[in-house]
Amino acid sequence: MTTSPSHPFRGVFPAITTPFNADGSVDHGFLREHARWMMAAGCDGMIPLGSLGETNTLEHDEKMAVLETLVDALDGKPVIPGIASLSTAGGVRLAQAARDVGCGGLMALPPYVYTSDWREMKAHMAALVAATELPVILYNNPGAYRTDFLAPQIAELAGEHANLRGVKESSGDVRRVTALRAILPESVDILVGLDDAIVEGVAAGATGWIAGLINAYPAESVRLFELARDGRAMEAAELYRWFLPLLRLDVVNKFVQLIKFVQEETGHGSARVRAPRLELTDAEKAEARAVIEAASGRVPVGVGA
Repeated sequence: MTTSPSHPFRGVFPAITTPFNADGSVDHGFLREHARWMMAAGCDGMIPLGSLGETNTLEHDEKMAVLETLVDALDGKPVIPGIASLSTAGGVRLAQAARDVGCGGLMALPPYVYTSDWREMKAHMAALVAATELPVILYNNPGAYRTDFLAPQIAELAGEHANLRGVKESSGDVRRVTALRAILPESVDILVGLDDAIVEGVAAGATGWIAGLINAYPAESVRLFELARDGRAMEAAELYRWFLPLLRLDVVNKFVQLIKFVQEETGHGSARVRAPRLELTDAEKAEARAVIEAASGRVPVGVGA
């Protein structure tokens, strides 16, 4: 465990998937079991209701039920939900409701659909950060949300809001980590948001990882982060070479379907998704299955299933 009160966002945080029953409802029994399984592998908290959690397909009451289940399951370890909404007011309401059910932090996303200039995006993010006293991660993913928060802009926001304590950097450019580390206060942690950039991101100064394939491979993910963090370059490189074909499933358009399919194939979940997403085609499943089977035949020594 690497989190502390002064650095609540250091370590490994699964972007946990949302499991669904055959009738499309949320499978809370599996959600609880799955979260505890990943925490037992050495994770430092849980991030539900993100992109991987299909938050845009969940109604407000479903989101709150997910948070209540996870807060109870983690028994004091931080639950850090994604806060995303079409409107600023909706995001503020969700942030406050998350606080009220016991979440330990928040991950603030830019608004769905609408994108604009820094003045408007800053106002939106500032409202989410100021909605509660909880520590907040700013989520920068220009590829997905069409809003790109640059290092000076994030530093401006952090200078005005002491509870902005983390940045999830998902631009795909590890130079952003270097730029952020050079300009942000030491109290603000930088977390890698793309699975196939974790070793490079840590080398550039990141101190956390919000991970996707961890939903199927928690022990391997935690081990990789620890090796990179501790400067054990040769061991990290060996594990990374094995893991990269799987980690690259996190950075394509159907990453939600693919990661859930990997969970199902490895016995750690279901491939069910909610529309507008559809489950993978047979050809896509065959391609993903080949990646899984190749990896399963050469698991590095020292990491478990």
